[in-house]
Amino acid sequence: MSLHGMHQPSLLDEVRGNVLILTLNRPDKLNALDSGLVDALHAALDLYENRPDVHVVVLTGAGGKAFAAGADIAQLRDRRAADALKGINSALFDRIARFPTPVIAAIRGYALGGGCELALACDLRVAGESAKFGQPETGLGIMAAAGATWRLAALVGLGRARELLFTGRIFEADEALHMGMINQVVADEEVLDAALNIAAMISGNDPLATRMTKLALAQYEGDTAAMTRFANATQAALFENPEKFRRMDAFLARRKK
Repeated sequence: MSLHGMHQPSLLDEVRGNVLILTLNRPDKLNALDSGLVDALHAALDLYENRPDVHVVVLTGAGGKAFAAGADIAQLRDRRAADALKGINSALFDRIARFPTPVIAAIRGYALGGGCELALACDLRVAGESAKFGQPETGLGIMAAAGATWRLAALVGLGRARELLFTGRIFEADEALHMGMINQVVADEEVLDAALNIAAMISGNDPLATRMTKLALAQYEGDTAAMTRFANATQAALFENPEKFRRMDAFLARRKK
C-alpha cells in the first residue's frame, strides 16, 4: 500500500491489525531524507494520528542497506539560515516523538545523521546486526540540530553523547546496544518481525493507558521546544559558514567518483 496512491512513493504505509508500518522507500538513495520524504511523513502522521485502531507504529527503511542514511546532502548543501530556523527535520522528528502511540524503529544498515536522529525520535529501536549509527554532522560543517544533542544524551549519558557528537564516528549495533541507545539486536532478516513482536505486546495492552504512559514519559525530556529553538538558531549560523559549503562540496564530489 502507498499513501494516496502515489507513483513510486517515497513512503509506504500498511496497517496490520493494530500496527501501522511506515517504510521509507528511497532505497536507491539509501532512504535519505529529502523534502519529498519529509512531506510524505508529515502526511502519514496527519492521516493516522487520530486513528483509534492504530495502537503502535513501526518505522523502517526499504532495501536493507539503510534505515536512513541522513539528510540528502545535495539539498542540505543549498539550505541557508532561514531554512535552519524553519527546523525542517526537527519539526518532523518532534512530531514523531509526540505521536500519541509508541513508535518503534526497525533498523537495518545505515542510520546516520538525520537518519540516526529519526531513530532517536522513536520510542524504541530494534536493530539488525548490519546496523551502523553515527552523527557525522560536524565533519560536514554543521551540527546534529534535530534532537541528538538531548535525545542521545538522555539514552547514553552526557559524557558518551559528547564523544559521539564531537567525533562523528560511526559505530555498530552491538556498541549501540551496550551503551543503551537501542533496545535489541537481531539478525538482519529478523528485524521487522522482532519489531512487530514488540508491537504486538504493546497493542495487547490498553491503548489509552499506553498513550497516557507515553505522555507522562514525555515530561522527562523537559522543555524540548526551547532546546529545538536553540539548536535551530545555532544551525542557522553554521548554514551560512563558508566551511559548510566547502565540506559538503567535497563530500558530494567524493560520492560522484
